[in-house]
Order: sequence, then structure tokens, then C-alpha cells
Amino acid sequence: MAHKCNAVCDESVVRNLVSKRHPDLAEKFDRFLLESYIEDNRMVKWCPSTPHCGNAIRVEDDEFCEVECSCGLQFCFSCLSEAHSPCSCMMWELWTKKCRDESETVNWITVHTKPCPQCHKPVEKNGGCNLVSCICGQAFCWLCGGATGRDHTWSTIAGHSCGRYKEDQAKKTERAKRDLYRYMHYLNRYKAHTDSFKLESKLKETILEKISISEERESILRDFSWVTNGLNRLFRSRRVLSYSYPFAFYMFGEEIFVDEMTNKEREIKQHLFEDQQQQLEANVEKLSKILEEPFDQYSDDKVTEMRMQIINLTVITDTLCKKMYECIENDLLGSLQCNTHNIAPYKSKGIEKASELAVCWNSKPSTTEKCVASDSGTSGKRDRPFGFGSSEDSGCPSQRRPKKETYGGVFFDISMPADVLHRN
Repeated sequence: MAHKCNAVCDESVVRNLVSKRHPDLAEKFDRFLLESYIEDNRMVKWCPSTPHCGNAIRVEDDEFCEVECSCGLQFCFSCLSEAHSPCSCMMWELWTKKCRDESETVNWITVHTKPCPQCHKPVEKNGGCNLVSCICGQAFCWLCGGATGRDHTWSTIAGHSCGRYKEDQAKKTERAKRDLYRYMHYLNRYKAHTDSFKLESKLKETILEKISISEERESILRDFSWVTNGLNRLFRSRRVLSYSYPFAFYMFGEEIFVDEMTNKEREIKQHLFEDQQQQLEANVEKLSKILEEPFDQYSDDKVTEMRMQIINLTVITDTLCKKMYECIENDLLGSLQCNTHNIAPYKSKGIEKASELAVCWNSKPSTTEKCVASDSGTSGKRDRPFGFGSSEDSGCPSQRRPKKETYGGVFFDISMPADVLHRN
């Protein structure tokens, strides 16, 4: 361009000029333009799948939501990690780091071992005698940690006293032991429900086989959708239950909210949350137990009775999940001064799936134009675009989340020309 030229050279002009001589460069320009648009828009993000599926997802009005890409990956749109509601993104980041690094290994070493006074390596006592020996050959007293000679006996103790109380060291050991036991409590229950979720995911094939067998029989019951509905409810409730334990670990611990609540307030809120957690856990286990029964071998009367039990438990678990989210958003996180912990809203229908953007575009003027419907969303209506994080779902709405500018919830293909992206 000439000096002091005020003409605007937009992407269409650049594309037409470059595509004549360097078509490959024009395609690269389109790709970089699309990537720049997605990276600069916080309501549009790439799917974090590995290997990358090449898809980007745009949400409707709330970035604190959980979505499912067309490749099948479910993830948190805010932090791009796995779906972790009701944990906030900060809680989940701290929890995964805590489970991944060696901080708890250090706690275990502090609780169950003592350092050798010569080589300073941790030594674990494997017998009843309090005179222990390190692999370096140094003998020391287990009670006080002081080095002794080989002639150390309880009748002649030279150079140190095993009866002296050291307050700082005792408090440090006791605190490490308490923190370790508390962490193991929440970790064991988190892993137990996560393992149950993985095993119950394999239950779907077995239940489908039982349904096919039951449909072939001459029975008064022909509709077995209540079984699949109960199974889907089991999956969602189990997932919520498993992630509720990392949430409780940080909500009622001293890592994040140490100055936000008094000990009395923390105790009251912990009892309130654990009561709801216990109710949900009991009903989830009941639903899991009933779904594993061989209903394909039962009589019609027993199948009818089982049907009513599953329908009732499905409604109960859904209601308990909603109440737990309401408790978290209103009574727990809602009462805090800091507003940095937002969670994805609970949806009775589960995590929403992305819908593909249908467009009409022509990348090359000389080729035949490819035209399909240009409405965004599954309903085909422009006045209400499909999106994620909407509070209109039958689940628990987020009352602490401000409304943002509405965007159409769409699914982008990376090969789409940038001018088409801006037109839509």
C-alpha cells in the first residue's frame, strides 16, 4: 500500500490478492484468522481433546458450564479440564495437584518415620524395640531421635533424655498426622465413587441385553425406557457424588477459606452439607443395587414393582442433586465474601452436547457453491439459538452468575473460512 493510504484492506481483499498466486498461503491466512478469533473470544474455546479433534465450541451466555464436544469429550468450559462440578475450577486444580505431587507422601514420611541423626534419611521402625538402627550403621533412640551407641540400654542412657517433652515437634507431628488422615478420608471416598462410576458404565451393555430379552417375552410391559432413564440418572448422580468429596475437602478445610468462616460456622455448614451428601449417597446405592437385579427373569408383578422403585429413586436422586447444588451456591459459596468460586449449574438432562454449525459458503468463486441450512442450533430457529450454560434448564439455576451478552451456541470446524465465520 502507498504511503498515507487510508484504504481499508480487509481479509476478503487480502484473500483475493494472495489466492491468485499463493493458494496455500491463502488457506493458511484463513486458518490463522480463525485461530485469532477463537483465542480472542472467551466465549469460544478449542476442544481440549487429545489428539485434537479440530473443533471449537461457543457457549450461549455463561462461561461457567460443562459441555460435550461432538468427539464425545465432556469438559469444563471455564478451565478446559474434565467436567468436575460441583467443584470450582480452583478447587479442582488444587485437588488434582495434591493427588499428583508428593505432598501426601511427605506427610506419610513425617508421621511414620524419623530421620537418622547421621545421614538424615527417613527410617521406619519395624519392631517393638525403641533402639533402631539405620542402614548407614548409626543407632539412635526412636523416642527422642538422639544418636546412641551400640551399648544403649534402658538402664544406662548417656547424653540424652527420652523423657523430655518437645512441644513444637509434637505439635508438628500431630498436625501432619491429622491432615494425612483427613486427606485419606476424602480421597478414599472420591476414588470409591469414581471406581463405581467406571464399573457401572459397563453395566449399560448388560442392561440393554436384559431389555431385549424382556421385550421378546410375552409380557404386559412393552416400554422399558424407565430402565435406561434410571441408568442415566445413576451415572449423573454418581458423578456428582464423587466430585462432592474434593469440594468438601477444600470447603471445610483450612487451605482456602480459613479466614472466611469461624470454627462454629464451619462446623454448622459442614453438618448441613454432609447430611445432604449422606442422603444422596444412600439413594444412589439403592438405585445401583436395583438396576443390577436380573429383571429379565422376573414375573410381570415383580417387574412392575421394580419399575415403580426405579422411577421413585430416579426422582429422589435428581431432587437431592438439585438441593445439594442449591445448598452449595446459596448457603456455602453464596455467603462468602470472595466471589472467585463459581460452579457449573446442575442440569437434570445431563451435560449438553454441542450442535454443529450449518452454513452456506463458497471458498472459491470458480467452484460450485455448496449450500446448506444456515441456522445455528438443533431447532433451526434463529430467535432462540442453542447454547450451553443456560439457566432455562429444569435443573438448578445459578443465581450468583451475571447475565452476559447472548451468543449462539455453535460448533466450529477449523477448515471454515473466516469470512463465513464473521457473517454468521
